[in-house]
Amino acid sequence: MRARAGPQWKDTMGATTVQITQDNFETTVDREGIVVLDWWASWCGPCRAFGPVYESVAGKHPDIVFGKVNTEDEQTLAAAFEIRSIPTLMILRDRILVFSQAGALSEAALEDLIRQVRTLDMDAVRAEIAAAEKKKGDATA
Repeated sequence: MRARAGPQWKDTMGATTVQITQDNFETTVDREGIVVLDWWASWCGPCRAFGPVYESVAGKHPDIVFGKVNTEDEQTLAAAFEIRSIPTLMILRDRILVFSQAGALSEAALEDLIRQVRTLDMDAVRAEIAAAEKKKGDATA
């Protein structure tokens, strides 16, 4: 853990979350199931406010991977995903990004979002992606 100068803010990982780095990013997200990523920084007030909500929800869903990406330490990852505001929440299901939004959520909103992601028809999602890619390919041909 690293303390910052001034107020004693600490970079913390709860027992139910995984610290995501350049080294473990691919192995963390390249899996079946749901992966939730919280992009954050220790100096970010809304990130610090969202942290306990994120940890609480993570503790209720042991079948989901909850990762935290410190944008200060992982600037290359943050740039690759075009993180412009924090906190940013991303959710992948079966290797497909199904949600990405900046801003802190309430516990009820995060629980509802997880419920929605669990009920997604992933065959329909894959069909939509394939249709969009085909349409894009037809437009450039």
